[in-house]
This record gives sequence, structure tokens and C-alpha cells, in this order.
Amino acid sequence: MDKFDRLDRKLVHKGTIINMYEDTVRVSNGNVVHWDFIGHNGAAAVIPVTKDGKIVLVKQWRNALDRFTYEIPAGGLNPGEKMIDAAARELEEETGYKSSDLELLISLRTTVAFCNEKIEVYIARELEKAEQNLDEDEEIEVYEFEIKELLDMIKSCEIEDSKTVSAILAYYSFFVK
Repeated sequence: MDKFDRLDRKLVHKGTIINMYEDTVRVSNGNVVHWDFIGHNGAAAVIPVTKDGKIVLVKQWRNALDRFTYEIPAGGLNPGEKMIDAAARELEEETGYKSSDLELLISLRTTVAFCNEKIEVYIARELEKAEQNLDEDEEIEVYEFEIKELLDMIKSCEIEDSKTVSAILAYYSFFVK
């Protein structure tokens, strides 16, 4: 494959969690094309596993879908924050659990066609009860599920969130199956 050259990147919209750009790129055949690009600062997520092997999910409203979803706890990075620290913070904020045992499970690039978002997903074991500390715009309910229930929820499309689907299937494949 020959070289692709970005000739220009123009900020179209500066948002709270994303920035949208229009890129002008010379592709390998010499044509000049325009592509959308969404810049994202990254996020961390965690698949909390209870002592009895249940997986903790959160149920929250998602404006983009206009409905509630079941997801693993996750959130964006604060400036200068390490992924593992963001995962620990989101675990406690969203679920009210802490863990001193976080292990990297998988790293995801959510939508490579137009966005650079990277999410590292950690497994949290040895959960200890703490205080849920939600952001001002969050209303979150916490649930525990057996892995079989979660696989059924993925199969029936009740769980569609890509980070959650990927994390559950990876956890099942690497640690349960």
C-alpha cells in the first residue's frame, strides 16, 4: 500500500467529550478526499466480578439511543489520568465498589473508520463496598448477573453496547469457558 498524506485537518466542532474535524487527505492513487474525523481523549472501562462470579453492570439512560442500556462501568479520562486509575475511579463512582485487583482484559478502538477513541477494559476482582458517587447528569442502577444471563442478553440484543459486548465475550472466552 502506498502512502496517505493528510493535507489539512480543520476543526468543525469543539464538544465536551469529542472534537469533530474535516480532514483533507491525498490517498495513494493521488486523489484528494475529505474525511470526517472525531478526536476523543480515550476512556477506561471495568468488568467487575463478585466473589461468587457474578458480573456487575450499570443501567443508565443514553441520550443517543433515547433509552436505557446495560453496560459495564466506564468513563472518559481526566487530563493526565492513567487508564487503570480511570477504571478504578469509574468503578467506584458508578457502582459503589472498590477493587485493589485490576487487570487489563482488552484494549478496544471503538469506531476506527472515523474516530480515534481507545478504551482499555479492566477486570476488577476482590470487590469491596464503597460509596456510589455519580456525576450530576447520571442516574445509575447497579445489577449483578450470571455470565449465562449476560450471554443470553447479548444474543437477544438486549445488550448492544460494543465495549460491554466485547468485555463480556472476552471475559467468558479467557476466564470462564
